[in-house]
Amino acid sequence: MRAQKQIAFVDMAAKQESFRDAAIAGLSQRRKSIPSRFLYDERGSALFERICELPEYYVTRTELAILGERAGEIASRLGPRCQLVEFGSGASVKVRSLLAALSEPQAYVPIDISREQLRDAAHDMARDFPDLDVVAVCADYSAPFTLPPLPPTGGGRRVGFFPGSTIGNFTPPEATSFLMGCRHLLGPGGGMLIGVDLKKDPAILNAAYDDSAGVTAAFILNLLERMNRELDADCDMNRFGFEAFYNPEMGRVELYIRSLVDQIVTVAGVRFGFTAGERIHAEYSYKFDLAEFRRLAEHAGYRSAACWTDAARLFSVHYLLAE
Repeated sequence: MRAQKQIAFVDMAAKQESFRDAAIAGLSQRRKSIPSRFLYDERGSALFERICELPEYYVTRTELAILGERAGEIASRLGPRCQLVEFGSGASVKVRSLLAALSEPQAYVPIDISREQLRDAAHDMARDFPDLDVVAVCADYSAPFTLPPLPPTGGGRRVGFFPGSTIGNFTPPEATSFLMGCRHLLGPGGGMLIGVDLKKDPAILNAAYDDSAGVTAAFILNLLERMNRELDADCDMNRFGFEAFYNPEMGRVELYIRSLVDQIVTVAGVRFGFTAGERIHAEYSYKFDLAEFRRLAEHAGYRSAACWTDAARLFSVHYLLAE
């Protein structure tokens, strides 16, 4: 057996926009909005983990089931000696069944903005897959960057992995731009394996994003609590509520913080006025039917090579190849 390979950690992350600057800029807009990436502080991340375990939230368990049950078929499509590049790798959970099924994978390249989580996950992967080169890249995958030098592919394909239906957090033009950037990053002949949430009964979507236990509400409202903790804000949590609903015309779930009364709030020394019913946009989650997503991929320069869904057609995993 070969000796365990070394792992590499490459830090390409530029200085991130501060929460203070993002909050002041977002609350100063006519339509107030704060980027969804600020949902994931320590408490927010813990709440999101709870969301993934809720009975109403089908997304995580359905995608994991598809990846587990179809791992052999997916690995066959990706081919031997591939290099797997995961965008927004987090704890590198969903990729494990795929790596185990691949024939002679040459490298795993997790990309994430969270340095410490990325380091921990990279060491865990190197321990559990000792024959695999692990090259961890700390970067914002939604912004332009270049991959560091990677081991030779040995004739295999370089494939991007983007699970979780995170593609739905982009608007369609943003999603197209992101996929075009991936195509450039991965190089000629590259592929993309993407988890995509499907359009379905609005009742299922509304329940998934406004759960009966109120965990999603706590996750979104944590933005205000984070302002109180970190930005010396004076948000009265009794004066704000949570709102989530599926917008069928736009094909997306919309998540907001809503002011329940007319009020003035101070954040980092800056005063902001709210009228009763005024909302702060926190996140979109776009849903697609299979044909819609294939068209979006084609606009970004890909063709659909394969697609897998669960029996209830709740979720899909698409394999795309660059044209």
